[in-house]
Amino acid sequence: MKPLYKNMFNSVNGAQPAEDELTLINRYTVKPLTADEVFCFTVTLGDNEVDRDFERFSVDALRALAPMFEGKTGITDHRMQAENQNSRIFKTWIEESETEKTTLGENYTALKARAYMPRTPKAEQFIAEIKAGIKKETSISCSVSRAVCSVCGKNIKKEGCQHRKGEIYNGRLCHTVLESPTDAYEFSFVAVPAQPRAGVTKAFNAEDSMTLEEIKKQSAEFDGITLSRTAFMNLTEQLHKLEQLANDAVLYRKGLESRVVRFGTMAVPSLSGTVFEDICKALTASQLSTLAKAFESQAAKLYPLYPQLGTATEKETTNNNEFKI
Repeated sequence: MKPLYKNMFNSVNGAQPAEDELTLINRYTVKPLTADEVFCFTVTLGDNEVDRDFERFSVDALRALAPMFEGKTGITDHRMQAENQNSRIFKTWIEESETEKTTLGENYTALKARAYMPRTPKAEQFIAEIKAGIKKETSISCSVSRAVCSVCGKNIKKEGCQHRKGEIYNGRLCHTVLESPTDAYEFSFVAVPAQPRAGVTKAFNAEDSMTLEEIKKQSAEFDGITLSRTAFMNLTEQLHKLEQLANDAVLYRKGLESRVVRFGTMAVPSLSGTVFEDICKALTASQLSTLAKAFESQAAKLYPLYPQLGTATEKETTNNNEFKI
């Protein structure tokens, strides 16, 4: 599943580790570290406030994400290479304010974490930048299975809806609530001004059973999509079937156009076949079918068909007196 990224501003505060934190830190080390060998900092990973892209985590989603982020690594700009790792989360918790409210009137709730990095010559410059307030913005990488419209309650990932984020419906701000997280990958230090969009970069999980219509609905909401190999093969099969149907439709339309031209010139002799060909170009298949039937009916009235030979059951209509002597 392709991750989503959520940026947090001014979210990092550096501090020395407490003694009891060393026990938690050393769960992830090979050699036990002392307080002088590590630098610790607190980071806000996410909250329940509506962001600039009119999205927010639900409080339940934040609570579910907390244990998922324990032990996850810290990197820079979401570049997932081993040499880009700089820190690791060793503790997470939920912090709820009794006094501060979100724009929607909820108690402001944040997912907090403590992370550490070793005091190595390579890391000293990074630590100095954290202390100086240069490295303060972070972005988490995680995935969720539900993105719910705040107006209609539909899961946009599965159903889609007609509401537009940022607009007001009956006095309610339309936004997307991110719910039911499925995994947490990492958190990154990012240069926020360099981000193409402040806030969240969306993605979704293209399930293997997704139809073309479902992909269309989701791609209308999200900036990009990622397909598994199975989903890609299913989509390819659907496109092949649609291609075959399109070829059949071309042949069907040509047949309708031919009928319109043939019967049209019979029903309206004053118009040439070229005129009817031009008319056909502007009509849908349904309109062509209706027009062809109308011209065929009119042509039948103008040029009725009579059998050359009668049948044995036909009633005698003449006494043949002209042939008698």
